Amino acid sequence: MISRLPVLVLLATATAADAQDSSLVSVRPSNAMSGATLQNSSFIYQPLPPESLARPLQKGGIVTVLVDYRSVMQSEGSGETIKVGAFSAVLTDWLGFDGKSIFPAPQSRGDPTIGGTLNSQSRADSDIEQRESLTFPIACTVVDLRPNGNLVLEGKRTITVNEESWVTYLIGTAPREQIGLDRTIRDTAIADLRIKKYEEGSVRDGYARGWLARWYGRYKAF
Repeated sequence: MISRLPVLVLLATATAADAQDSSLVSVRPSNAMSGATLQNSSFIYQPLPPESLARPLQKGGIVTVLVDYRSVMQSEGSGETIKVGAFSAVLTDWLGFDGKSIFPAPQSRGDPTIGGTLNSQSRADSDIEQRESLTFPIACTVVDLRPNGNLVLEGKRTITVNEESWVTYLIGTAPREQIGLDRTIRDTAIADLRIKKYEEGSVRDGYARGWLARWYGRYKAF
């Protein structure tokens, strides 16, 4: 005689069992699936290696700034000034003093007079058109962390070929949320941005102005 006890146990527990299904769409929501993530739900999930994980930015970290500065300025102006003036003065009363009293002193040759005419004219025309462009990437170091999370970046790059050197310097404050996952940021998102680019060498010395020419250019009278 075949025992019916295992069959009854199987039938009693069949109502609480679910069929195996690998689909995440058709699975009924439950408390166990409410916290499903890619890591515990995907069959092809592979964790990233440690060197590929994004590390938090700290003091001394490196951030690349993409500088793309373009500026166009155009100004026109003209001015004209004309001045005409005439003046005349006569001294009619003179005073005399003999050591004891003051008395009128008439002029035997007539009262002294003075007169003149002023006529001046000046005209100035100016036309200025200036175009500037500066494009380059530069790696900057995080030199300070602000209490609100902003980063103070500072970078300097020097390229020397024979006797010629090109120096580029940048400093500014960048918001942390504007820095991408590849640790790059555009110059338009940096506050208090200061960029300095200059040259050193024999070519620069050939066209540079001397100290006397610089002084005259700043304090020239005409």
